[in-house]
Amino acid sequence: MPDTHPPSRTALWLPIFAGLCASLVSIGLARFAYTPLIPSLIQAHWFSANDVVYLGAANLVGYLIGALIGRPIAQRTSNRTALRLMMLAVTLAFFACGFPLSVVWFFAWRLLSGIAGGAIMVLVAATVLPHVPAARRGLASGAIFLGIGLGIAGSGTIVPPLLSLGLQQTWFGLGLLAVVLTAASWFAWPSGTLHEDARPSGPAVATPSGVYLLFAQYAFMAAGLVPAMVFLVDYVARGLGAGAHIGAMIWVMYGLGSIVGPVTYGFLADKLGARLSIRVVLVVQAIAVGSLPFAGSLTALAVLAVLLGSFPPGIVPLALARVHELIPNHHQQQVAWSRATVSFATFQALSGFAYSALFNFSGGQHGWLFMIAAGAIVVALALELGMRLLNRRPSAAVPPHTLIAAGNLK
Repeated sequence: MPDTHPPSRTALWLPIFAGLCASLVSIGLARFAYTPLIPSLIQAHWFSANDVVYLGAANLVGYLIGALIGRPIAQRTSNRTALRLMMLAVTLAFFACGFPLSVVWFFAWRLLSGIAGGAIMVLVAATVLPHVPAARRGLASGAIFLGIGLGIAGSGTIVPPLLSLGLQQTWFGLGLLAVVLTAASWFAWPSGTLHEDARPSGPAVATPSGVYLLFAQYAFMAAGLVPAMVFLVDYVARGLGAGAHIGAMIWVMYGLGSIVGPVTYGFLADKLGARLSIRVVLVVQAIAVGSLPFAGSLTALAVLAVLLGSFPPGIVPLALARVHELIPNHHQQQVAWSRATVSFATFQALSGFAYSALFNFSGGQHGWLFMIAAGAIVVALALELGMRLLNRRPSAAVPPHTLIAAGNLK
């Protein structure tokens, strides 16, 4: 039975620290540290250029699988046990990737690391946030997903020195870092999730229409963030002819934005509300990604990179806060967040393949990708306007309880 006394500051921040470690290992490092390794994987003849692209996609496919199976795994064990197992799986994958035995071997371990990342994304907030006062959950979720930003930044600062030791040693170094973070967080997870098994009592409550709107918006956000996340360095280095060194500098700025993003967006959710914060962020991001093809100076590129870097990890606490605004019941929140993550993961994986195909078809025209991404973000913003217009024109035949549910969108 949970303790009824208010949690101490240490008891409050330990689970948040564990969540940060989990997102850092499973997404920040497992996904984003692969990007600066791509040239070395090709140059060292571990794999061909085409194979490297597919190996990168393996993590995105695994992320979708993990989002689907995360909650069932936790139901058969516990949230804490599932999270520990997923962190161990990622750690093992780092060491296994140090042995390029075959494409199938490497693909399987990249897939496993993606599965762990998706499962952790579904479970970590549901495990930690019930132990945080409601007024501070936006900031707390930002702190949890700060790990993603730290991983993005680390991919541009930790990987290059490791590569000087060798490609295999780089994978082992990432594995050792994962061991340290897994060990540091092992006993920081809460022993049980408050209200973990709570189910809505009485008759089933209809899901507010705003939740389905969020699923759609979150999906288009995923489609909008992929080009900058994948092609930004290549755009600067080859597309603009600035060279690999300038490309690396811009990626560091992207990483800086990814550190600032989660906590800033979580703070906005606490102060302005998630709904208004999402609107503001979508407007800024649409302008930023749409401006990339027209950025005429290094300073402009650096500023845009910071703004764009804040988006991938920052929208996670925003979307989570919106779920909590729309749904009061903890169990339904878990279900909705799991579905939102699946929606995001599906569009992220599909758009990743689609953008790659378009990039090859267009002969390497980065500008097309960025303009399509800006369009996807505009669609995410327009969806809410469309829903609002529909709700203002109710049919006389619509039952009153349906109108009440539609009102939850506001």
